[in-house]
Amino acid sequence: MRILILQDFLRNGGTERQTLLLAGDFANAGHTVSLLTFRPGGCLARSLPRRVHHHPLQPFDTGLDWLALGLRRALLRAAPAIVLCMGRMANCHGWRIQRWLPGTPVISTMRTGKSLPWLYRKTLRETRHTIANSHEAARTLKTQYGIPQGKISVIHNAVVFAPTSPHTPTNTPRPNGPAMLCTAMFRPEKNQRELIEIAAQLPRDKAWQLWLVGDGPARPACEHLARESGIAGRVVFLGFQEDPGAFYLAADLAVLASRYESLPNFLIEAHTHGLPSLAYAAGGVAECGGMVVPQGDQKAFRQLLERLLFDPAYRAECAASAKAGAQQFSRERQLEDYTRLFARLTGAQSPKPG
Repeated sequence: MRILILQDFLRNGGTERQTLLLAGDFANAGHTVSLLTFRPGGCLARSLPRRVHHHPLQPFDTGLDWLALGLRRALLRAAPAIVLCMGRMANCHGWRIQRWLPGTPVISTMRTGKSLPWLYRKTLRETRHTIANSHEAARTLKTQYGIPQGKISVIHNAVVFAPTSPHTPTNTPRPNGPAMLCTAMFRPEKNQRELIEIAAQLPRDKAWQLWLVGDGPARPACEHLARESGIAGRVVFLGFQEDPGAFYLAADLAVLASRYESLPNFLIEAHTHGLPSLAYAAGGVAECGGMVVPQGDQKAFRQLLERLLFDPAYRAECAASAKAGAQQFSRERQLEDYTRLFARLTGAQSPKPG
């Protein structure tokens, strides 16, 4: 099958990592896969899977995520059997792609907890089908945007970074007490700021660390807050990591304070590596497993956080439960669900399980 995936830019984000994971798995399964991006480059461009044909539409990086030069021409040349739109900007173009290719199923995706612009909503109405990556996102599609149940499939994210070694790597910080880990882009909705605020309320006479993996526009303000809160020595800013697996292996606990989520890859990967987690309720966070407290309830978050940090037996119990629940997020299951849906929408014969 000729599969075309549309993504605006290969920045370091959960959707972009899922795009590359899917593209590689489709290609490994014998499909012809093309990845169209609006902008060239991006920090994940060097992670492009083999046998995936990548075509950036902009001849040089304009910095404009929405500018899809020559999109129609590229689509007609690729002649795909199916088109999968990944990310906000790609989904804003999905409605016109469905009009340009009326005989080709165009699939939109719902992978965000934020409100959607009107072009995105137009795409949801006009494309052949929509994939939501959580049941909560599917409920939003039905109740808030009026998308019929028959046009929605729920396919959870798969684990991008699976455990590869039982040994702690040497390129991680040296833990001073239990280490909390958050891996996310530094954007306001990811709310690392509140993690630092909560950490500042933890006992200073006990050892602990907060590791923040990622980069983005909100990082300088978070670094300033850590200094002003007097915990700069305990908060470690680790920047962008092409493969954060080493930090999952070395940390003791995953924490997330996002305001908006659909299904965070970070929690799924943390659980797969055997980490317990504590997160604010947002979108499909509860579907990942782990401990969840109401959005903005810092007191409840801090109380559970202290127990997880300083009660090793309780932390181990929560870790075992989270790891057992993470088995549902396998790459094999995601690939099977996508290819079965593609076969149904195109009328092709669904491949038999290998």
